[in-house]
Amino acid sequence: MIVSDRGFPDSERLVLDKALVAALSERRKALLTALERGNGPVYGVTTGMGRLAGVTLDAGQQAEHQRTLLIGRAVGGPPWLPPEDVRALLVIRLRDFLQPWSGVSPELVQFLVDRLNDRFTPAVPRFGLGSSGEIIPLAHAFQTFLGIGTVLEDGVEVPAASALAARGAAPFVLGPKEGASLLQGSPLAMMHAQRGWAETQQLIDLQTLTEAMAIDVLGAPREVFSPVMAGGDDHLRTLLHELTGLAGTGPVRPGLVQAPLSVRVAPRALAHADRVNGDLHATWRRWETMPGDSPSFVEGSFVPGTGYHAVDLGLRMDAVTAALVHLGEIAVQRMHRLLDERFSGLPPQLTADPGPQAGLAPLHKRAVGELHALRRLATPATLGSIDTSAGQEDVQAFAGAAGEQLRAAASRLFAITACELIAGSQARYLAGGDGAAGLRAAYEWVRSVVPPVGADRSLGPEVERLIAACRAGWFNDLSTLD
Repeated sequence: MIVSDRGFPDSERLVLDKALVAALSERRKALLTALERGNGPVYGVTTGMGRLAGVTLDAGQQAEHQRTLLIGRAVGGPPWLPPEDVRALLVIRLRDFLQPWSGVSPELVQFLVDRLNDRFTPAVPRFGLGSSGEIIPLAHAFQTFLGIGTVLEDGVEVPAASALAARGAAPFVLGPKEGASLLQGSPLAMMHAQRGWAETQQLIDLQTLTEAMAIDVLGAPREVFSPVMAGGDDHLRTLLHELTGLAGTGPVRPGLVQAPLSVRVAPRALAHADRVNGDLHATWRRWETMPGDSPSFVEGSFVPGTGYHAVDLGLRMDAVTAALVHLGEIAVQRMHRLLDERFSGLPPQLTADPGPQAGLAPLHKRAVGELHALRRLATPATLGSIDTSAGQEDVQAFAGAAGEQLRAAASRLFAITACELIAGSQARYLAGGDGAAGLRAAYEWVRSVVPPVGADRSLGPEVERLIAACRAGWFNDLSTLD
């Protein structure tokens, strides 16, 4: 079974090999033996959860408890996670269950694999998740395995029981501890961290490209971008090398001593974004090595954990969001300089016919609106704990909320970036010539999606097409540009 950083291709079908199933069976057998020995209470299995952890459950209550754990905590509602996010969430839960500290049955793992293979998509809430862990979204996600709750079929809410029946699958019957294991850990935060990291990497590459275009069409002096100016900052040196390769040593606009500040400081902001995003990547990689269940089954014993408190993921996602906001501010200002004939030496507003035609001024207004929304996402989501469970759970990480903000920020910056790419391409078109050798393929790529604007037209649909092309990674590898 192959599961990469960003999940696995839709066409790939997961298969559990026999050796893996045998290992899962051995771990499950050991867990059940430990439960039968009854050496003390096991949280969420022989006891209640949260403030009710001190309540001991009799045999009859234990038999029903794993099911009711998933039912009673499903208190969320729409809007729901997008299907691709739900799929990534299920993949991460599968990874968790394949680790040595998990003791769920091979039957549950196989059921999860089958649901990934047949595109079963639980309706998982995005907001209103005020628990210390992720019990609300996970209850919604996995009660569907029992035929309870709703799933999404082509965006339409369908009863989970009906969706299972349509796939020829019976509702799953949970064994000891399996309901608690489905609720534990922070797979939602992990999903956002992984997908947010990937989207941010795309944006850093694309913003490096728009910066290079601005250097090229504005005829900016190149000395400020010399890699020697990075000192001991490896991230900044790497960015400056990339810019040098893209924008080259082209002509400087006559009389221009310094380019606008938004052009000169962009590499430093990009290097910072790359650094904090790398920190996020390293953090979720560490999380993959740590038990997420609580209690986890480790070396034959039940050991309580804190994998539900993903504050280090949340704080790092907040940091990446702040870095994206700053990139957006620079991008919108830099785009405005391209539209200003005093800086570009080109027709005002990058129009071929100033006066009768508005040119790209309305496109800049779109970018300004996106930036206004982007700025409001900079408030840290991880701050603001409130008592729940009568004080038993008195701290929340809100890492899922930090992930939502990061993903929303990335969406806004993709839109700003598309607007700026169009402006850079239009500026090169009006300036004439091919521009820097390292950027010629980039200009051609943008024009293949959004042709030069000879006369005003409705650019909205074209902006959306370019956003989609950017997200698809059609031109994300800058190493292919020269």
